[in-house]
Amino acid sequence: MKENTASSSTERINRFLVRCGIASRRESDRMIIAGRVRINGELLQQPGAQVGAADRVEVDGKVVQAKTEYSYYVYNKPRGMLCARKDSRDRPLIYDKLDVSPSVQSVGRLDMDSEGLLILTDDGAFTQALILPASKVSRTYRVRVAGHLELETLESLRRGGINMGRGDSSAPWDVLVDSETGGHSWLRVTLQRGRWREVRRTLEACQHPVRRLLRVQFGSLSLEPTLAPGEIRPLKAREVRALRHTVNTLPSS
Repeated sequence: MKENTASSSTERINRFLVRCGIASRRESDRMIIAGRVRINGELLQQPGAQVGAADRVEVDGKVVQAKTEYSYYVYNKPRGMLCARKDSRDRPLIYDKLDVSPSVQSVGRLDMDSEGLLILTDDGAFTQALILPASKVSRTYRVRVAGHLELETLESLRRGGINMGRGDSSAPWDVLVDSETGGHSWLRVTLQRGRWREVRRTLEACQHPVRRLLRVQFGSLSLEPTLAPGEIRPLKAREVRALRHTVNTLPSS
């Protein structure tokens, strides 16, 4: 889906740079502090400046403009590919196989060994709103793990607070056992934050290493069975509206 979006009022420079597809808000603040951004020829050194439609914004000496039309896709990410534009180790990248604009990026990421639903867009504000922890947009995974989980382990996962290493503790999960076969179990896990490898790290800490991990839902969007691994399709207008409805920081359209 492509969607027209226009802004008539002033906004903080970091939000503007997000809409331009330059960087996240935090990264934009760093660029400003580093002296890489100018408004109407004036060098910015502190974040917080306001910018309007008539202002001229430059990043690294190049004029940038906010997009007024955005693209939105759902992609069934295959296992064994990185959600990155480049990689120093020359590993396979999802964008090597996708015919999308260079400004299109993933909403959050799936690690190389994970698969399933991935939203792609060049709408930076849309991306930021969906992945902000305060938005509490749920993500659901089907997870195949080694062993059978005891009731006590399931309750620990639901309470949260499990030491994942690196000083991190797991958030409370909504977790169910779908099936148990042989020496493995299939779990259905829903969480509301996208911290780095949380599912894998938490289950590893519980002595149940992950053998397969598929994201099957992100907010209101589910991965349909007809979308094969490696396939991509534009999101429908109603799907974008439903995703916008999950957070209160985005206008409906």
